[in-house]
Amino acid sequence: MPSWIRSAVGIVEQLVQSQADALEAASRIAARSIASGGVVHTFGTGHSRMPVEEFFPRYGSYPGFQPIAELSMTFHTQVVGANGQRQAMFIEQTEGLAARILANFRLRPSDSMFVFSVSGLNAVPIEMAIGARKAGLSVIAVTSLTETNASEPRHSSGTRLSDHADVVIDLGSPVGDAICTVPGLDVPVGPVSTFTAVAVVNEIKVRVAELLVEEGAMPSVITSPRLVGSERSENLFEEAYLDFAARSVSTLRTEREPSM
Repeated sequence: MPSWIRSAVGIVEQLVQSQADALEAASRIAARSIASGGVVHTFGTGHSRMPVEEFFPRYGSYPGFQPIAELSMTFHTQVVGANGQRQAMFIEQTEGLAARILANFRLRPSDSMFVFSVSGLNAVPIEMAIGARKAGLSVIAVTSLTETNASEPRHSSGTRLSDHADVVIDLGSPVGDAICTVPGLDVPVGPVSTFTAVAVVNEIKVRVAELLVEEGAMPSVITSPRLVGSERSENLFEEAYLDFAARSVSTLRTEREPSM
């Protein structure tokens, strides 16, 4: 019988070995941004919103990771009708939208950005990476190299997300994402990319914490009251959220861009 868990764990174990250098490089980029008082923007469309939320906010996480999640491309539970999947899948292929998203932010070279996209072929993630790099940010692309290289580029530039990154982390998911073959069924089931993406996020989150502690720049960690008691948990929550708010304000563009 197929075992999704065994197969998925095997892919993660391979990822730990094959992506060790990329994970370390990404962690060091993120740590530099956070230690300097900056942010690490995190972005993904479709189901790639999940690793964005895994970075922050949740127990065991800390400010510095700044989620950018556009509901038009990530709100999938409606499925049909208004806010349905047809629209979301169309919108994430719309060239020019990323520039509108990025226009809300002050993009500073001291900051950095993670862009998650399993296929690495849709316009919005590609152009988010292009825009961030143009502004001087280091960009980490988290994608499936097998998936992205299995198809011709769809973007008018003829490029993929991986072409616009300083560091590329390969999720290791196969073409089509699903990893289990069921007897009597002619297509595989059980996608794995979310599992590997969340593993990547937490591996980086822990390594960045180690680097920030070494620098004496570790922000407060949101922690369950069952571990530290209600009073300290509440204090850590407030410290982390105020830190996050201050970093958020610093990233928002509040002035008009000079006319050409």
